[in-house]
Amino acid sequence: MKFWKLHGVGNDFIAIDGRFDKILASDYSDLAQRVCHRRFSVGADGLLVVKNSEECDVEMVYYNSDGSRAAMCGNGLRCFCKFVYDNNIVNKKEFDVYTLDGVKKIKLNVIDKKIDSIKVNMGKGSFSKQDIGLNWNKDNFIEEEIEVLDKKFKMTSMLMGVPHTVIVADDISFEDVCKYGKEIEKNKIFSQGTNVNFVKVEDENNIIVHTWERGCGYTLGCGTGMTASAIVCNHLKKVCKSVNVTSEGGKVKIDIEDFVYMTGPAVKICEGTMEV
Repeated sequence: MKFWKLHGVGNDFIAIDGRFDKILASDYSDLAQRVCHRRFSVGADGLLVVKNSEECDVEMVYYNSDGSRAAMCGNGLRCFCKFVYDNNIVNKKEFDVYTLDGVKKIKLNVIDKKIDSIKVNMGKGSFSKQDIGLNWNKDNFIEEEIEVLDKKFKMTSMLMGVPHTVIVADDISFEDVCKYGKEIEKNKIFSQGTNVNFVKVEDENNIIVHTWERGCGYTLGCGTGMTASAIVCNHLKKVCKSVNVTSEGGKVKIDIEDFVYMTGPAVKICEGTMEV
C-alpha cells in the first residue's frame, strides 16, 4: 500500500488514497492500529483515508492510533488537504471536505506552487451538555471545579468536532499532563471520553497548550484542542478573538469570527509503500 507520512505542528499522520481500494470500512480500525504502531510499522498519531464524496470535493475518514473513529482532527485535516492537493486528487485552492463533523471549507495559501499554509473553517463549536456527552446536572460545564487524584482543577468543556476539556494553569509539567490528562480523559462525567488541554495564557494574543488526546495520549499538537483552547479562553475573557496558539510541535493562528478559523502548516515527512 502506498502512503505519505505528514505532520501538522508535530501531530503526525499516515495518509492513504482509499477511493479505489478493496478494504472494508470495518477493517480501517484494525489497519489504523497496525500502521500507526511506532515499533512495528510506520508509526503515527492517526490514519487519514481519502474517499469520494457525493456532496463535497472529497471525504476525510479519520482513525486514531488506537483504532477509534474520530469525527474530526484539525491538524489531520490540514495534512489531508496537502495530501489531496499535492497528489492532484483535488485541483482547487478552495474546496470542501466532508467529515463526520460536517463540511469543512478549506483555503490553501499557495506560493510558487507550494502550500505555505492552510486555513480551515472549524465551525462554531458547542458548550452544550448534550453535544459534549456529559453526565452532568447542568446545561454546560464551564469553570467547574473537579478533584482528580490529589488535585483540584477548574475545567471547561466543549465540542470542537470531538469533546475537549480545557484547564487554564500557569505552571504544569509534562508529567502532570500525562498523569492527570489520562484520568480526566476517562472520568465518568464524560460519557464519550474527552481530550484534555492544559493552557497557559501569556497575553491576550498568545497561549501555550499541552494536550492529552483521547485515544492517542500525549501529542505534540492537537488542532481541535488548540482551537477549543482559544475559544474557551476567549469565552472566559482571557484572550481576544485572534490568538496565536503554540504547542510543543509548533504554532497555529485561531481567528474567532462568525465561524472559527484555524490557519497553520502541513508538512510532508516521507512517502513509501508498506505491507498491510
